[in-house]
Amino acid sequence: MLILEKEITLDELKHIEPVMYFDDMIKCVADIDKGLLAVNAEMHADLETLLLEHGSNQKSLYGFNIWEDGDIEFDSLINPPRNREAGYPRAGRYVADPDAREKIREVVEQWVNI
Repeated sequence: MLILEKEITLDELKHIEPVMYFDDMIKCVADIDKGLLAVNAEMHADLETLLLEHGSNQKSLYGFNIWEDGDIEFDSLINPPRNREAGYPRAGRYVADPDAREKIREVVEQWVNI
């Protein structure tokens, strides 16, 4: 688990630490206000905690997955509270707010060369 400090390639992301939790994807949490990206944990909640410990505001944090082909899947158990706050009470785990999805893409593009 770590917060990226330099831009990396998708291939580097797939091998970022000695312990990879999944073979075909990596779990991520973005702080869409600070532009931070935390990666590589068994659960999105662990990455959320890491960012909170580094001063992120919980309302700015969204979980998602990056698949081995570079596709972003906007699905995480940490997202329902953000969805409710954004006015999407029944959206479930998917990031329902299109503005938030765009900001997540921008954060990913800032840190990962896909």
